[in-house]
Amino acid sequence: MAVAAVDAVATALGLHPGMALAQAQAMVPSLAPVPADPEADAAALRRLAGWCLRYAPLTAPDEPDGIWLDVTGCTHLHGGEMKLLRDLVGRLAAQGIAARAAIADTAGAAHAVARFGGEVLKIVPVADTAATIAPLPIASLRLPADIADGLHLLGFDTVTRLAATPRAPLTRRFGPLVATRLDQALGTVFEPIAPVFPPDLIQARLTFVEPLLTAEAFITVIARLTAEVCDALEKSGQGARRLNLLFERVDGAIQCLRTGTARPARDARHLARLLGEKLERVDPGLGVEAMHLVVPQAEQLAYAQATASLSEAEAGGQDISPLVDRLENRLGTHRIWRATPVQSDVPERAVRRIPAMEHWPLRISGMPPRATWPVDLPRPIRLLDPPQPVDAMALLPDQPPIAFTWRRVRHRVRRADGPERIAGEWWKRSGEMRSVRDYFRVEDEEGRRFWLFRRGDGEDAATGDLRWFLHGFF
Repeated sequence: MAVAAVDAVATALGLHPGMALAQAQAMVPSLAPVPADPEADAAALRRLAGWCLRYAPLTAPDEPDGIWLDVTGCTHLHGGEMKLLRDLVGRLAAQGIAARAAIADTAGAAHAVARFGGEVLKIVPVADTAATIAPLPIASLRLPADIADGLHLLGFDTVTRLAATPRAPLTRRFGPLVATRLDQALGTVFEPIAPVFPPDLIQARLTFVEPLLTAEAFITVIARLTAEVCDALEKSGQGARRLNLLFERVDGAIQCLRTGTARPARDARHLARLLGEKLERVDPGLGVEAMHLVVPQAEQLAYAQATASLSEAEAGGQDISPLVDRLENRLGTHRIWRATPVQSDVPERAVRRIPAMEHWPLRISGMPPRATWPVDLPRPIRLLDPPQPVDAMALLPDQPPIAFTWRRVRHRVRRADGPERIAGEWWKRSGEMRSVRDYFRVEDEEGRRFWLFRRGDGEDAATGDLRWFLHGFF
């Protein structure tokens, strides 16, 4: 019997996978071996690959100890490649799973760098794949142990030496796998990833007798798939929050469209429209032989009474989530948001951006409580960040400006209201507002309304330098 795997403590004691169990017990007499269960390990790895669907639409186990993720077109949803890797490894570490991760142009290069690169997180630049894997050992190419040992006997210890050797002698002696693995790592040979989905996910798949190539055919299939998925969602009392549509091409490549909803939804027409609007991103190649629709994220969705009358819809009862979904689908989720007030006197901190359909809770740990928009102290619909300096004429200490010049344009003030004195939160004065601000709402002769402030109270020089700034527009 041999050792299949070791933990960090066993590694520190000199044990390693592959060594004889008797030798391990001789080195560590107190060793308590646990019988290996490859089937249970493989099942756990498949479940973990299904959990990784939160990061990418295509995931697959790489037995015995790895997971493939095709994150093409998904990294921006998580704030970039490095943030995605940090979140992934961090969540696994919180569950007691140590992991290393890498992103590269090819699956072979990502596999090699994650296991032999020496870094917990690594992103391989687009043009540096060959240079990055060149100094790595032969074992990084996923070759069988007998082939790797044979290459070592011949003096091949790194990928760069193997890549510089003519292919024909290597193929005659070790077979075509050496050249294939090398080409896959360098990207000259395509390596598809066969995704695996947990059986409890709601999904639907259609295969075709003849490959499909046209958008019209894809739209017809999407309608059938969404109808089937929505039937399953209705039976389970759920609504889709995220959809992955996979296009399985005849050349083995898989392309994916991913969309989401602001609220749980199971309207087949609405979901089909969201997916259909992204069809221009699909390259069918020589044809698509199957389409697979997966719902990686669903939430409970109870039945709701439809709007009884037009007056109720006009009163605010109409659901705008389909409109939000379409806007996010076209423009991106980070571009659709709404503003909610925050309890703060400082204008820069009085507003927070939240998702368009999210409700700001009354209290969140570590965040200020929910506030309401001030009625007696109107705020401009647009703030300048940072406030722009202006040249203003005003009588001290509390008079509004008579006129001001901003960007070489002079504005004569016809009406004004103020001042409204804002000093900021005293416990944050050192980091935010170091001076008093007196705000004025002014209207020029052409009817344009501005929000100006003077830095200082007009009496004590210690409160500010009396300079004027434009902070917003009404």
